[in-house]
Amino acid sequence: MHTQKGIAVERLCLKHLTRQNVLGYLNWILDERHCSPATRNYRLAAIHAFVDFLQYNIIEQSEEWQKILSIKAMRTEKKALNYLSPEGVRLLLQQPDITTWQGRRHLAILSLMYDTGARVQEIADLTVDCVRIDSEPYTIRILGKGRKARIVPMVKEQVNHLKQYMEENHLDSSNMFGTPLFFNNRHEKLTREGIAYVLKIYANMARKVNPSLIPDRLSCHSIRHSKAMHLLQSGVNLVYIRDILGHVSIQTTDIYARADSKAKREALEKAYMELNPEIKSDRAWERDKNLREWLKGFNH
Repeated sequence: MHTQKGIAVERLCLKHLTRQNVLGYLNWILDERHCSPATRNYRLAAIHAFVDFLQYNIIEQSEEWQKILSIKAMRTEKKALNYLSPEGVRLLLQQPDITTWQGRRHLAILSLMYDTGARVQEIADLTVDCVRIDSEPYTIRILGKGRKARIVPMVKEQVNHLKQYMEENHLDSSNMFGTPLFFNNRHEKLTREGIAYVLKIYANMARKVNPSLIPDRLSCHSIRHSKAMHLLQSGVNLVYIRDILGHVSIQTTDIYARADSKAKREALEKAYMELNPEIKSDRAWERDKNLREWLKGFNH
């Protein structure tokens, strides 16, 4: 409003919140700021949330609020999911040097990220009392979006890494409850950026070993995608995958089913009806004795 219409920020009021001004702002961030349609949609969603609040509190302008709420989001290009194959995950987890304390710690972080399919912030927020590895079934309590907790099972191989890490760092006693499961040199919980840095180190190492297995851009969320895809490819029901990942809706989890090219290929193969006759490797005239004798007559 300041650059386009000369209205200072401190002079803005609700009368300036009109459909025309909102559309002007959305076009400005596209044309002048060169933002993506996705960014434009995020801004619009924030405006919609505010206007949705206003329509219940300032009803005399409800007609204008409805006009703003009718502004639609732009269509955006859906990017392909970035995930690792099982071989890629195996290669990644082989990179930490487990003869060192740091390597064992990093392996515990990476393997737990994959085994649970947790978001990076969920891994950072874990405390010692979230872990249940005294006896089977091994589980971990993860606090997800909206402070919603979920219980995720863990496999024995992952538990072995985690047990060793916790014993080595004296985290296996009850008086450590509430202590961050993964911490830095100052014994403060690891940040999202710290965990992402750990992944980057070993992704770069693995890429040098086999660049075909490790994409150029590998984020912590790619590890989450990898776990979901591998569960799906193993035949695990989408409902269970939803619960493990902590999705609110099955529609969110459904992106993995749509992205699974292997499943699509197998479905096509199962549904395939053989419409064309089989093409034999040998030539038809060689199988027909009478035809061969008749063809010999052309040599005379």
